[in-house]
Amino acid sequence: MIQVKELFKRNKIKEYFSLSRQTTEQLCSPLSAEDQNVQSMEDASPTKWHKAHTTWFFETFILKNFLKDYKIFNEKFPFLFNSYYQTFGERQPRSKRGLLSKPSLEEIDKYRKYVNENIDHLVDVASDDNIEEVCNLITLGINHEQQHQELILMDILHAFFLNPLKPSYKKLNKQIEHKSNKLSWKDIEGGIVEIGQDFERSNKFFYDNEGPKHEVLLKPFQISNRPITNREWLEFMDDGGYQKPELWLSDGWEKVNANNWQSPLYWLHDKGLSWYSFSLYGLHPLNLDAPVSHVSFYEANAYATWCSKRLPTEFEWEIASSYSNHDGNLLNENILIPKINLDKFKLSNMIGGVWEYTSSNYSPYPNYSPSKGAIGEYNGKFMINQFVLRGGCCLTSQNHIRNTYRNFFYPSQRWMFSGVRLAN
Repeated sequence: MIQVKELFKRNKIKEYFSLSRQTTEQLCSPLSAEDQNVQSMEDASPTKWHKAHTTWFFETFILKNFLKDYKIFNEKFPFLFNSYYQTFGERQPRSKRGLLSKPSLEEIDKYRKYVNENIDHLVDVASDDNIEEVCNLITLGINHEQQHQELILMDILHAFFLNPLKPSYKKLNKQIEHKSNKLSWKDIEGGIVEIGQDFERSNKFFYDNEGPKHEVLLKPFQISNRPITNREWLEFMDDGGYQKPELWLSDGWEKVNANNWQSPLYWLHDKGLSWYSFSLYGLHPLNLDAPVSHVSFYEANAYATWCSKRLPTEFEWEIASSYSNHDGNLLNENILIPKINLDKFKLSNMIGGVWEYTSSNYSPYPNYSPSKGAIGEYNGKFMINQFVLRGGCCLTSQNHIRNTYRNFFYPSQRWMFSGVRLAN
């Protein structure tokens, strides 16, 4: 966790905190109490649980340690709403979070209000000796909640997709336009480049896994001007992409057959083979010019192999992003499906739209050291068997993403807004 010196003004951190908490409530407002208790799979969590867990985070890491005489809202909540912090002991199994019909949504909302009021009070009364650390931890909690805001929408999309009624989260008022063109290539020189965040010099927030800044040797390479579209993915499918084992990693081919993958997640077709995609706006005809989304690493890698191309490394991606206009849509635009914007810029959409796969394993940078204490469990212990994705997506908050941000998922997971940009 990094110091955020410009946020040490008490009124500024309170405003930042309040905005984040309000955003969560706004995202949950279209959902009924029944919607907010659904858990569609082990990887997902109920909306109600997300709301309580992010609140537990502020209570556990901040209020208990810094607010004198603070009284925990409910002594049973730490067991119910701890996620994976072994330091704090036993917790409700992840796969059984959907069984928590109690506490009620009303009780969770009271919990959030109680913690909000106490965080505001803490900022007012914190000593000059403590205010810097308090602000740092609140900033971490805000960024943690922003991650869960994205998860709330990812998880409810998956739950609604499994509902035979195929309900929509929101109404699509007008068709989303995509400005796409022929795939082209940007030449990147390579050389010795600096990767990551500088722990010593930066005064902005970033996660500990984004540093330390270090040098990497890159050979010259090319990267595609935009993400792969649904139209291009259909060509892969029409050519038997999901039936050719020679395109797939061995583990990926097993997943294809075990799960009967024939298309990206959320694609459906009628008997006439017209394709539809399910989104937070419900079921609509597949937009061929939109970026392909909800594919696994295995699928992304198979597609790249089919094209006789490859996925970029995360270091190539980070350097290439400095040439991009970063014009993909983010959560603040309130367009909850990925779109492509291509005008006069050659390299487009590297921030927003879809998370883009890299070929890089999620592992520590040289001289990486996790944060001390329970906070150290936030990132470091997950650095195995996962792949790095970069760039954010249409559900990512604008003030949450940066080109050094390292997201990570297991190679078979597909419910996130994950897409493909090729390298050569």
